[in-house]
Amino acid sequence: MTSISIKTPEDIAGMRVAGRLAAEVLDYITPFVKVGVTTGELDRLCHEYMVNVQGTIPAPLNYCPPGYTPYPKAICTSVNDVICHGIPGDKVLKNGDAVNLDITVIKDGYHGDNSRMYYAGEPSIMAKRLGDITYECMWLGISKIKPGAHLGDIGYVIQQHAEKAGYSVVREFCGHGIGKVFHEEPQVLHYGRPGTLEKLEAGMIFTVEPMINAGRRDIKEMGDGWTIKTKDRSLSAQWEHTVLVTETGYEILTISEGTPPPPAFIQQTTV
Repeated sequence: MTSISIKTPEDIAGMRVAGRLAAEVLDYITPFVKVGVTTGELDRLCHEYMVNVQGTIPAPLNYCPPGYTPYPKAICTSVNDVICHGIPGDKVLKNGDAVNLDITVIKDGYHGDNSRMYYAGEPSIMAKRLGDITYECMWLGISKIKPGAHLGDIGYVIQQHAEKAGYSVVREFCGHGIGKVFHEEPQVLHYGRPGTLEKLEAGMIFTVEPMINAGRRDIKEMGDGWTIKTKDRSLSAQWEHTVLVTETGYEILTISEGTPPPPAFIQQTTV
């Protein structure tokens, strides 16, 4: 079994602040995601907002896990067939583009990590459905979180919902523990079997961030060493929250005024 840190009350208070600030970056950038904007401009706006308005540090900037080159930007912008880790640059958003913006801030040493789907102009029916089903997948996974549940319960319900809709689940990337460290144990798989993997305990904090493909689940890494695309060039979508396991269920830490509400069929166990 892996060693999963149990956060102290002080840690949890710090993570609530970092999570709210991460969500507020997504609120801030929402009106700027439109036809004609470049992903580099979205990065610039987010970076300036984090540093100058919030007093936060963009966690991805110069982040360098073993075997990687330092990530060169403040946010990830994954457009259409990009699954994750899309590097902002000169790409201009055109009508119908679906884009995931992944934001992680550091405040007082604590990381807040979340992502949302956006659409430039009018999305296709296919792109909107994929985004909606992925959002439902994330929330179904979160709804299984409580002490005594297993990580496999989260992955199972996500996989079932995605595959029932005719989609596939990316397996090479997953959710993760988070706190004063950007990525720590546990790994939160978005597929699996109920009753398997680590048992959840109050005080654990991790992300739930399913990456769902309209086509096959196979991936392709691009030459920049970061950008991951669908191998068959099908659309991909992702949503992400940072979640605390409480004594009775869960608490979403990445909540702000503009955070989209849960799907109607989800009964939140905590607010």
